[in-house]
Amino acid sequence: MKVTEHLAKAQRPPISFEIIPPKRGDHVRDILRLVDELKEHEPPFIDITSHPAEVVYEETPDGIQRHVKRKRPGTLGVCALIQNKYKIDAVPHVLCNGFTQQETEDFLIELRYLGIDNVLAIRGDDKGYRKPLRDGRTQNAYARDLIAQIGSMNEGKYLDEYLDAAPTEFCVGCAGYPEKHFEAPNLETDIRRTLEKVNAGAQYVVTQMFFENRHYFDYVKACREAGITVPIIPGLKVLTRRGHLKAIPRTFHCEIPQTLSDELEGARASDVAEIGIQWTRQQCQELLAGGAPALHFYVMSDASAVSSVIAGLSR
Repeated sequence: MKVTEHLAKAQRPPISFEIIPPKRGDHVRDILRLVDELKEHEPPFIDITSHPAEVVYEETPDGIQRHVKRKRPGTLGVCALIQNKYKIDAVPHVLCNGFTQQETEDFLIELRYLGIDNVLAIRGDDKGYRKPLRDGRTQNAYARDLIAQIGSMNEGKYLDEYLDAAPTEFCVGCAGYPEKHFEAPNLETDIRRTLEKVNAGAQYVVTQMFFENRHYFDYVKACREAGITVPIIPGLKVLTRRGHLKAIPRTFHCEIPQTLSDELEGARASDVAEIGIQWTRQQCQELLAGGAPALHFYVMSDASAVSSVIAGLSR
């Protein structure tokens, strides 16, 4: 079932999750244990991140060596497991950065073979690696271009002309930024970029994490005023350690309210996770009361804090 169908048919706001594939060399059993825990919350869908190759510098006896590698392959395999073993709709992330249009088309075809018909289309982070474009290969520059490519496939239009090519039926989501994308000069410009993605075919928006609900409500209001009518799902992250106070703003370019940061900095180490859980639970209650269509948690690889948040929710 498509994400938009889940949202339309839900009797109460659904809860979904985002997880990451195992690192290269790790075993899939760890992610299966994670999904075993998450399935208890009856998620209609689970997002699985995708990771391009990146530049890695390693010190060797011969000096520092530059390598290009993918640290987290396996998105396709994890999606197949989730969709077929757990009967939960998988939503793989599809990226511009690090992948050619031809590789993207192949990936989407493989998803179709597996019966996976939801994707989240994003530009992706810059990992310092510029993929060589050889033999006439091309690359999507922005998420709107990627969404347009997927839309063309939904119409049966592939990069090369094929006789009787079957159209795909992907439901496409895109990312939104309540505090604006860090590269955007202002929020108004960023919302125009989101509108471009919706006009290209995105059917719902999942926001970047935020810790002050006014950012979400103001963002939704501004999006509606700009003509964006698709569902806007709030993305949430539970702070579980003090290190998040530096790592999350640096990595995700979002603000942590002073009230929360002061409380975390002044707490005993054993109390930090519970403070984060209580904060996120209050966020969830306010978001649901304010009309949020769903809740989406950035779990990554540990579900314990999120499970605690959900256990105390009334929906």
